[in-house]
Amino acid sequence: MNSVHDMGGMQGYGPVVPEVDEPLFHAAWERRALALTLAAGATGAWNIDQSRAARESLPPAVYLDSTYYQIWLRGLDKLLLARGMVTPEELASGHSTAPAIAVPRVPDAAAITAGLAAGSPATRPDNGSRARFAPGDRVRARNVHPPGHTRLPHYVRGHVGTVQRVHAPHVFADRHASGTLPPFDQRPEWLYDVMFEGRELWGDAADADLQVSVDAWEPYLEAA
Repeated sequence: MNSVHDMGGMQGYGPVVPEVDEPLFHAAWERRALALTLAAGATGAWNIDQSRAARESLPPAVYLDSTYYQIWLRGLDKLLLARGMVTPEELASGHSTAPAIAVPRVPDAAAITAGLAAGSPATRPDNGSRARFAPGDRVRARNVHPPGHTRLPHYVRGHVGTVQRVHAPHVFADRHASGTLPPFDQRPEWLYDVMFEGRELWGDAADADLQVSVDAWEPYLEAA
């Protein structure tokens, strides 16, 4: 979707200034925010792309005025409300008053820890399908503006790049984020590493040596 979360390549927000020796958490509540998000997600009531979509669709003023983990908590509020796992009154009071509802899975601390250590690869078998593009092919990122979740950066849309590598098929995030109830749509699409020249993206004022690589699913691309 086109919103303020997609800041890549945009002017006017100032430089990115890394924090020296930045801690994992700046306050104790941030650690709890991460834990709550992981525990709630472990119920299986939504998937990782739906979690990202919830954060991306926060009102622009709210998003820009929030810290990183405040955005996580506000996205979590949206998901809990949408699935009926909490009421607005409970969120306001901080106390549970309604009966609990059934969830696909009951979170287990040991299982969550093991899952984080193992990771959750999004690669899938090709099932006999063939990649449309090959390394060296010139492709154009489609100039699309989907109303829902997408991983195609706004600044590459409509621009031409070169396929550098063909990855395995991966779960297509745009489709995975749709719907509200499991099982979620995990049909994969071929994924490519596409390199864009900086001047293709930002004109002659860009650094002549600048190159940007973007992992892009096949539905994002067309032959140039």
